[in-house]
Amino acid sequence: MNKTMAKQKIKTKKSAAKRFKITKNGKVLRRASGQSHFNAKQTSKQRRQKRKFIQVSKAEARKIKKLMPYK
Repeated sequence: MNKTMAKQKIKTKKSAAKRFKITKNGKVLRRASGQSHFNAKQTSKQRRQKRKFIQVSKAEARKIKKLMPYK
């Protein structure tokens, strides 16, 4: 009996999927660090800027994309 075995799908690492967002153009975005506490010390400008998403470096983006094959 000669059945061909289908390739298995690669699982998405859920921890990476929750932390990173991949744009239509393939950029990997992450949230800015330092938002959870000790915000009273920061200026309002710093707090406002940390609400935005930050682009991940190219080296890190390659690693993250391997963790999320279907995004």
